[in-house]
Amino acid sequence: MVSKNQKKLIKSLYQKKYRKQHGLFVAEGKKVIKELLEANIKLHSLFTLQDNLFDVSEALEHKITEDELKQISFLTTPQVALAVFYIPVQDEIRGDGLVLALDDIRDPGNLGTIIRLCDWFGVEELVCSLQTVDCYNPKVIQATMGSITRINIVYTNLQQYIEEESSNSKVFGTFMGGENIFSVKLPEKGVIVMGNEASGISATIENLVSQKLAIPQFGQIQKTESLNVATATAIVLSEFKRSYLD
Repeated sequence: MVSKNQKKLIKSLYQKKYRKQHGLFVAEGKKVIKELLEANIKLHSLFTLQDNLFDVSEALEHKITEDELKQISFLTTPQVALAVFYIPVQDEIRGDGLVLALDDIRDPGNLGTIIRLCDWFGVEELVCSLQTVDCYNPKVIQATMGSITRINIVYTNLQQYIEEESSNSKVFGTFMGGENIFSVKLPEKGVIVMGNEASGISATIENLVSQKLAIPQFGQIQKTESLNVATATAIVLSEFKRSYLD
């Protein structure tokens, strides 16, 4: 059973201010919850349609009905379980190897996909501007499919971070007028900046970029103005990894 207070708490966690206030976030579905538990993210409470889905304390597990799950779920089609976890303490930026930096990414689906891409391509550091969507937004958590447990995600003043990092690492940015990424030899270490969905990389951050890169357009009918930022990130990370394996 889900109490009124539990429902109120869970629904409030859709908003960033309440996630920050309570230090909690929501995850849904067997795979995502399993990944978080295996990563030793501290569990606050678990609501499930089935017994013994996960090896958790009985005191934290609540057996509920499908109707109750629909009342607390953020999904159009609720899955078998919903869990509330404590938000981990943010780690420091290690700055080893390749670092991906996000300049004001606003769409939760894009951020979730980018986190999965970091996991896939072995990029362990993701630095986000303070205006970038919260990685503990339920839609982001769902889109990561558990990859959030393997990426060090840090929110910071992006301008200050890049200014400090530029003395040690080359800073790359994606722009329509940049060099063809397929023609450039790319390093193993550096900072790659990806910009906002609508306006791209801000002028302030652009001034700090060492080398501008572009993904060339091959279509004969040149009507597409730009790529989705998650799609562009996939191409850029793939090219960086491929470049130094050649």
